[in-house]
Amino acid sequence: MYQKMKGTYDITTEIQYFHAVEKAIQSVSRLFNYQEIRTPHFEASELFHRGVGEDTDIVGKETYDFKDRGGRSLTLRPEGTAGVVRAYIENKLYAEKRVPQKYYYYGSSFRYERPQKGRFREFRQFGVEAFGAKSGELDAEVIAYAVTLFRALKLKNFIVHLNSLGGKDSMSRYRKALKEHFKPHLDKLCEDCNRRYETNPLRILDCKIDADTKPFKKAPKSIDHLTDEDRKHFDTVKAALTAMGIDYKIDHSLVRGLDYYTDTVFEIKDTSAALGAQDVLCGGGRYDHLVESLGGPSTPAVGFGIGIERLIIALQAGDFPVPEPSVHVYLLTLGEEARIEALKIANMLRLGGISCETDFLNRSMKAQFKQSTHHNARFVAIIGEEEVQNQTVNLKDQKERSEETLAVQDLYNAIYEKLTGKQDDCNDCEHKKGE
Repeated sequence: MYQKMKGTYDITTEIQYFHAVEKAIQSVSRLFNYQEIRTPHFEASELFHRGVGEDTDIVGKETYDFKDRGGRSLTLRPEGTAGVVRAYIENKLYAEKRVPQKYYYYGSSFRYERPQKGRFREFRQFGVEAFGAKSGELDAEVIAYAVTLFRALKLKNFIVHLNSLGGKDSMSRYRKALKEHFKPHLDKLCEDCNRRYETNPLRILDCKIDADTKPFKKAPKSIDHLTDEDRKHFDTVKAALTAMGIDYKIDHSLVRGLDYYTDTVFEIKDTSAALGAQDVLCGGGRYDHLVESLGGPSTPAVGFGIGIERLIIALQAGDFPVPEPSVHVYLLTLGEEARIEALKIANMLRLGGISCETDFLNRSMKAQFKQSTHHNARFVAIIGEEEVQNQTVNLKDQKERSEETLAVQDLYNAIYEKLTGKQDDCNDCEHKKGE
């Protein structure tokens, strides 16, 4: 028997959570005026090596790299930003008159890492990218976007962690301070940290092995090395968050795991303990040099990414109500003619937006009633030989415990009015004709 690959999973009973999250994403994105963008699942490997960073764990240890039949080096996308930036440049989206240009994406990403709770080798990621404005207010709006999504999903136990790395000058100062600080302790640090010391000392702070050691706890703080301009930008972010009523916590150890970040970086962490050590629901920040480094015009940008699987674990531990699968009407049939009639009626109702199910196994009346319960049907429409001849339907309302006989041509109106509390005035539509 074939089995799924390690680090992947089938979405079965949890699909209602995915649908709820996707619906919330679309609604909140509309509120913040972000347009959806879809990019390929694989790109040229060089895109991620240059964009994400050679010295990151993602590129160094976790990417799915392969060669196609033409000998080209390709990589399954490990995150969404690099592909969106490539599309932004290639399609000249920077020429659009709407500034900033705002996009969101949703889809699978792939990382070869040890599977654990909320972390898989194929995972779904939602993210947003806003291009064209070097604005602390925009940074704050992007954070508000994520917070609004979590609130829409009725999450309560989360907190925004905030930090600033500053721009090129600030980061140069900070790297120098980190190297001076960690130099006497290199013999006590792990192999990865020693490598990062030479290539990118900021990555040392991303270490999970040495994070609780004394040198880490006493490491220099990035905000102490900001230029006046970068400090002003960060102050604007904080003021805007406060104005919007969004609480935050300054986290001096926060650097994020990708090389392209500058200035504002943030994470939104779950505080309910549902996720254990994997408590980051959302991570993002500003990346003002990535577009230019990948061949585009100098363009400031800011965004975030959310792992959907981790988010759903938090939803399952919270108060988010997910409805069970259901249909509006179950058409119960007695006899061959009735089964054909039921298909005709079901098609009529479906054209008007009313969901239907019927029997295909020639089951008994009792068994069909049981099926209507399994489908959580509000209405049961009974059709037998007499109903076929008279062009009527016996309609049972399971919610109101009522029953009535209706002409087929009146069935749609009766159901629509009970579901919505109002009448449908579209008298010429196909679903109203009953023929």
